[in-house]
Amino acid sequence: MTAFRCIPAPTETAARFRATGTDDRGNPLRRIVAMPGGAFPCRHCLRLAAPGETMLLGSYDLPKPLGIYWTPSPIFLHAADCPRAEIVDEVAPIVRANPLVSVRTYDGEHQCLYDLGHVCAGAEVDAPLARALDDPRTAFVNIHTARPGCLLTLVERVSV
Repeated sequence: MTAFRCIPAPTETAARFRATGTDDRGNPLRRIVAMPGGAFPCRHCLRLAAPGETMLLGSYDLPKPLGIYWTPSPIFLHAADCPRAEIVDEVAPIVRANPLVSVRTYDGEHQCLYDLGHVCAGAEVDAPLARALDDPRTAFVNIHTARPGCLLTLVERVSV
């Protein structure tokens, strides 16, 4: 597979959410305590919350795609500081843990490449992600939860 990195939400965004208590749309953040067996995927450290950890839920303005396909996305962030993930050539744990993900592929003009779109279990995302990243038309990939449609992570090729 082409070398890639999973790109989490910026530290500045996580810090702003925590400091202001409001999301990118001006809504008050919801504070939710992670329960056993629940899926509370932090978009900053790209790991699931442990039971008892407090999570913030709010709307995040996606950095990509721009234009027609742009949309805000609900996301969870740890209420307490967490390290920003640095994940290269591995699929983020929050993707693998998700029962159903949507691989959404975009070209350099932020046009959705429908023929490379794929829905599968997070544990089975390697093949559709490789197909997307190996296609020369692909500029980036967003992996979302397939049912609610929330962004899990942005994926870009690693420049060599």
